[in-house]
Amino acid sequence: MFLPSPLKLPFWRYEGKETWGYVDVREGAHMFWWLYYADSSSFKDLPLVMWLQGGPGGSSCGFGNFEEIGPLDTDLEPRKTSWVSSASVLFVDNPVGTGYSYTDSEEALTKDVAMVAADMMVLLREFFNKQTEFQSIPFYIFSESYGGKMAAAISLALTKAVQKGSIKCNFAGVALGDSWISPLGLLSQMCSHWGGVCVCVCVLQSLLDDYGLMEVTRAAKAVQEAVEQGQYEKATEQWSITENVVEQNTNGVNFYNILTQQDDELMKSSLNDNGYLSAMKFRHIRPLHRQSLSQLMNGPIRKKLGVIPKNVTWGGQAEEVFESMSGDFMKPVVDIIDELLAAGVNVTVYNGQLDLIVDTIGQELWVKKLNWDGLKKFSQMKWTALEDPESAGQTGAFYKTYKNFAFYWILKAGHMIPSDQGQMALRMLKMVTLQE
Repeated sequence: MFLPSPLKLPFWRYEGKETWGYVDVREGAHMFWWLYYADSSSFKDLPLVMWLQGGPGGSSCGFGNFEEIGPLDTDLEPRKTSWVSSASVLFVDNPVGTGYSYTDSEEALTKDVAMVAADMMVLLREFFNKQTEFQSIPFYIFSESYGGKMAAAISLALTKAVQKGSIKCNFAGVALGDSWISPLGLLSQMCSHWGGVCVCVCVLQSLLDDYGLMEVTRAAKAVQEAVEQGQYEKATEQWSITENVVEQNTNGVNFYNILTQQDDELMKSSLNDNGYLSAMKFRHIRPLHRQSLSQLMNGPIRKKLGVIPKNVTWGGQAEEVFESMSGDFMKPVVDIIDELLAAGVNVTVYNGQLDLIVDTIGQELWVKKLNWDGLKKFSQMKWTALEDPESAGQTGAFYKTYKNFAFYWILKAGHMIPSDQGQMALRMLKMVTLQE
């Protein structure tokens, strides 16, 4: 099913070209997408970017669109740093059950990234078959958090589909932002300090006393043990316990940006919750589905779109999505990155300096474990500084690139880089998509 859509309503402030609809990716599984054509005299001169949110259960069409990179903000006012200025942007509520996407039953929810990738292949095949004008345009996948883990699996499946000719598109690369690629880091250096858990050592050492450090280390080792035993659902629960321990010993450090204060009431609801999976859903989904955004998406946006079934509430299945994927949450996908690089796919990793839940040091550590044949030369390269677009003469980021791999370290940004450093994120987009 590929539903057409009206392009404007009188209350709507956006004047650009857009379209949206549903694709039935499986029986009882319905995925929603929303496309903005690039703000240009000819959108065909600019790339197409698909944005994937994290969670799993975070809505790209909601959070990514109105809080980060879409043409309008949550007040429906134009965003100065919208990515639509430099690309056509496709938001997809993924996996099914996320945002406006929905399933007819909980049994139809995805269980792992392989299932997520299979569903996305159905959507992309339908999309490019209908939107034929995009078949030859360079197509990039950008992602954030757990969206990066899904993006890796989707990119590998898409590469194979393009080679077979089952999907007609010009796949140009994938960018993994603050991505949940290797939850345990997979390195002995991390194991010796934190049980292998990917947390920002430097930050925690500055916030924890010896007793707190001991508690966090003990909790982290429990995560490692569960993973080593192949007990991944238990590992997910233990990871939630570790996050609770960190919060309790740091007066509620904000996992998404260490320089901002976490909401006290939300923190208390998490810390007082004896259901650890519920605490996980708090940290990975609720910040993306806050009250004001929910009101926007279930109010004027729903009215504008005109295709959302009456029985579907935006974000209504988000927690079920996370729970259904809990057995996959702590599994690494570093091997998929190796496959992508070996296949010649352009891979970019980008990370915020102030992110705690997916810190830059942890990302560098799993990168060093790649089997990619260019790793040695890449590791020997020096970082190149990028000037902050908003502060002349100041460094806004560091990056280095070799062959088909690049790494961007974005300063003064946390987990949601476009929200924290919109101009720098936009410049990175242009560099990755070869516009600079």
